[in-house]
Amino acid sequence: MGRAIVRNPKVFLMDEPLSNLDAKLRVQMRIEISKLHQGLQTTIIYVTHDQTEAMTLGTRIVVMKDGFIQQVDTPQNLYDRPKNLFVAGFMGSPQMNLIDATISKKGNDVFVDFNGNSLKLPEGKAKKVIDGGYDGKTVVIGIRPEDIHDEEMYLASAPDSVIEATVRVYELLGAEVFLYFTVGEALEITARVNPRTTARPDDTLKIAFDMSKLHVFDKETEQVVTN
Repeated sequence: MGRAIVRNPKVFLMDEPLSNLDAKLRVQMRIEISKLHQGLQTTIIYVTHDQTEAMTLGTRIVVMKDGFIQQVDTPQNLYDRPKNLFVAGFMGSPQMNLIDATISKKGNDVFVDFNGNSLKLPEGKAKKVIDGGYDGKTVVIGIRPEDIHDEEMYLASAPDSVIEATVRVYELLGAEVFLYFTVGEALEITARVNPRTTARPDDTLKIAFDMSKLHVFDKETEQVVTN
């Protein structure tokens, strides 16, 4: 990198430069590369399989699969508004929960049904789903772990988005906790919750989805319906 910098190039090409480093050194070098980018004010094309590197270093990211571009966007838009199932599952760790569900319209309300649960879609998302002709069809819904809550206050404020689940694994990471649930017999869901949670393995409790953050994908095309 030093030899490249002294030549004052217009573009740097970096092909997984941190792939052989251990975890601690990789974090340190990621910060140094970011500082270099800010100091040099030069375009860097950076190839990586590590989504953390892409999210922290990139100002614009190209997500590719099998040689085809899936989405070109800012890191935040890729995370918040993925265009298809591949991008949704690729960005984020733990990855987005992806669940097969059926759309059902009951009166003026629209619901996603899965494993005996029925969650009400917000008005804007409901309109897009119905206008797209998905009533009665199977779709894939996506919800990120941090958008699943077990706090009593949230449960009380969002009764139309509550399901019952059983904790299988509890992982404490200091500032946050990962809870790995099963819903029904086989459906597995991951939640990132406050470390003050009282949930522990084998507990059966209620959790609520933030339905404003829910994504709906076409089952066949894998393209997003609700963004």
